[in-house]
Amino acid sequence: MQPIPAKSEIDENAATRMPRQIPYIIGNEACERFSFYGMRNILTPFLVTTLLLYAPIAERAGIAKDVFHTFVIGVYFFPLLGGWISDRFFGKYNTVLWLSLLYCVGHACLAIFESNRSGFYAGLFLIALGSGGIKPLVSAFVGDQFDQSNKATAKVVYDAFYWTINFGSFFASLLMPRILASWGPAWAFGIPGILMFIATVIFWMGRKKYVHVPPTAHNPDSLINVARSALLAPGRGRSGLVLAASGALAAVGMFVAWAIAPSWWPEHFSFVITFCLALGVFILFGGLGTSLQLERARGLHPDAAIDGVRAVLRILIIFALVTPFWSLFDQKASTWILQGNAMLMPHDSWWWPSWLVQQPAQMQALNPLLVMLLIPFNNIVLYPLLRRLGFRVTALRRMGWGIAFSGLAWIAAGLIQLSIDGGDPTSIAWQVLPYVLLTFGEVLVSATGLEFAYSQAPPSMKGTIMSFWLLSVTFGNLWVLLTNAAVRNDTVTAHIADTGLSENAFMMFFFAGFALLAALVFALYARRYPMADHYRTA
Repeated sequence: MQPIPAKSEIDENAATRMPRQIPYIIGNEACERFSFYGMRNILTPFLVTTLLLYAPIAERAGIAKDVFHTFVIGVYFFPLLGGWISDRFFGKYNTVLWLSLLYCVGHACLAIFESNRSGFYAGLFLIALGSGGIKPLVSAFVGDQFDQSNKATAKVVYDAFYWTINFGSFFASLLMPRILASWGPAWAFGIPGILMFIATVIFWMGRKKYVHVPPTAHNPDSLINVARSALLAPGRGRSGLVLAASGALAAVGMFVAWAIAPSWWPEHFSFVITFCLALGVFILFGGLGTSLQLERARGLHPDAAIDGVRAVLRILIIFALVTPFWSLFDQKASTWILQGNAMLMPHDSWWWPSWLVQQPAQMQALNPLLVMLLIPFNNIVLYPLLRRLGFRVTALRRMGWGIAFSGLAWIAAGLIQLSIDGGDPTSIAWQVLPYVLLTFGEVLVSATGLEFAYSQAPPSMKGTIMSFWLLSVTFGNLWVLLTNAAVRNDTVTAHIADTGLSENAFMMFFFAGFALLAALVFALYARRYPMADHYRTA
């Protein structure tokens, strides 16, 4: 007769058991990420060599970077829409399913309209809408499958989740540039579309096993309602309201300036740049104003709602300080590919895998490969070692060091660019160093950030706060568009020329300094940040 397990043993088993629905989400994510990175990692080479042939050769690289980073801005802006409609109306599962179908249509447009700019850009818009809309929901949906009884397993699952993302990205980064070169853009963009359809089917298959957290009804104590009460409640002084109103007026003024284009308005500020700047100003001034008057909402809303809004405002500062990391990270699929095009493939060297790596864009496969190696290495070797040495490996410390490592990566890329500019034949193998440094930074920032964002978000705003985490990527890419616009200004280019550096080398060192400064400010703020625990109860 088998002994009946003690309650403590049952609780321990429940705490370490993987929820049975997780494999469906992980499988969906692997295929979806192959789909997304498969098209994303060939987008810049395709634009330069095919879709932008109408433009002068000297301008194609700049236009391609603008298109690429505008697309990425869209991908990471639409999480706001996905998070809102999920939290308010349809729930995470239904929102993910329907936006995934739009995502599939977008891939079809890329494959069909390979030589039609309007049709191709429409496809990019649909992919940005679909991919962006589901981004905060899939990762938050993972968190919904856990409660206080098994939350210890969530860290492992989030790492597995991120590992799977990179598993799909690795094979996409290796295969799609080869397929683009050998079979053409219709197949290169069509195959990712097929993988996206498979991802949607896998997600649908798990529908009866998921924990479905229902959408919240109209919430009178939402972040927006609490902020409105705080700003409009009577009291002595209106500094917060004045600050928030000033931000709103400044945002409107930016759109007016973009529309009428006065002489002082920067010529190369597109609608996307203007919109992102206006959104950033609105969030910044609105958040500061709300923070100044937040206590006035106490009594009009429950204390938990007031404290939740204050927590969100603190989280948004963390997210803002991470934006420089994304401005560096996403340029590996634009600036670093263009740099690789000016480097030599060492096919004559015995150690170079010529049978596998033949296109500069394939160097991006290093990133997901290193992520798959570094995540288990960090969890099994590095973090335990640091703990034994007496170092506390907190989420915020990992993120701060991750930003710093991205800056070091761009110093390495800048040194490579100096070699290229000096006329020396430079092997593309040297790009391994910046990829290693950047990827180590990515593991520390991105994999940690997913769990951090979920754990710090109050229950009623998990989808929304995950959207804000992804919105930090939008602003990271905004910095890239702003610098691209700046280097089209004669005064700026003259100052760069005075440094004795090429434009490419100067910008690489500029972004490195940008990230290192951000890492310093992040470290100072993180020391005062009060950590919270918002996993749901069992």
